[in-house]
Amino acid sequence: MASRVPNLPICWAARLEIDAQAAEKLSKSLSESAEAAHAAVSLVDKGQTRWQVALHFGGIPDQRKIRALIAAAVGSSAAKQLHFERLATQDWVKVSLRGLQAVRAGRFLIHGAHDRARVPPNRIGIEIEAALAFGTGHHGTTRGCLLALDTLCKGLHKARPAFSPPKRRRRILDLGTGSGVLAIAAARALRHRLLATDIDAEAVRAARANARLNRAGAMVEVLRADGLASHRLRTAAPFDLIFANILLRPLKRLAAPLIKITAPGARVILSGLLSSQANAAIAAYRPLALERRIDIEGWTTLMLARRIRPRRAVAGRRRGS
Repeated sequence: MASRVPNLPICWAARLEIDAQAAEKLSKSLSESAEAAHAAVSLVDKGQTRWQVALHFGGIPDQRKIRALIAAAVGSSAAKQLHFERLATQDWVKVSLRGLQAVRAGRFLIHGAHDRARVPPNRIGIEIEAALAFGTGHHGTTRGCLLALDTLCKGLHKARPAFSPPKRRRRILDLGTGSGVLAIAAARALRHRLLATDIDAEAVRAARANARLNRAGAMVEVLRADGLASHRLRTAAPFDLIFANILLRPLKRLAAPLIKITAPGARVILSGLLSSQANAAIAAYRPLALERRIDIEGWTTLMLARRIRPRRAVAGRRRGS
């Protein structure tokens, strides 16, 4: 999932492995903490709903304060498991991700530079380098979104009439793009220009760089925006496909305005959800209809669809009015 990496020489690290729900709480606490403001924070999905949380420091950390922060967020037992170590000066991001395997999700293969030559010809290879560490595609939420996109690509030519998109060039939005992996995947698979936004300036730079790296720079327009508060976003609406791989709280807050910018027949792919939060997200996005649910290692991706009102019903209502 997302990480934040300030430009600093790394010489200390602290690591902890916890469950998915605790990782979500800890990630939020670290993002708001002054104690962790000068640390690079990364989260790696270890599988079976377990996550590794790592903090990398440019100086000697105050271990007592860091443990207190962890204890306040996820409990004292987790804080006791936190392990500190001194690192040699090196590019820790490349070192930490050198051993990561490529991620397969339908037709998509998300990989690093070390796997560039291993992409099969029948796959859409997307190279995401973690030097800017805003998501490598290894998290279950990203894989879920890619699988939903793969399903959508397969079914576009035989979509049910109630959900069929209009016969015009589709408009696509990736909200909270992070590394840009979903925007790049959609641009490459659907061969459409699209809009991607993120609130974080570093994420915007990372997404633009990754789009250029993957020969999608001309198709992916990346903007810095807070939620849906962007004039460019509003003028580009309505959208036929929207990705929102964030968290439940912002998803609920954005539900009403996001539904307003969907076109008839649009799909909305929501993720960043624990499996226990799926029903709350579905309820927040009514009247969009649930079309598919994808569960991966405790995380859920939802594909919702906006129905197209039958013309007969609309015409009949007008005559009766």
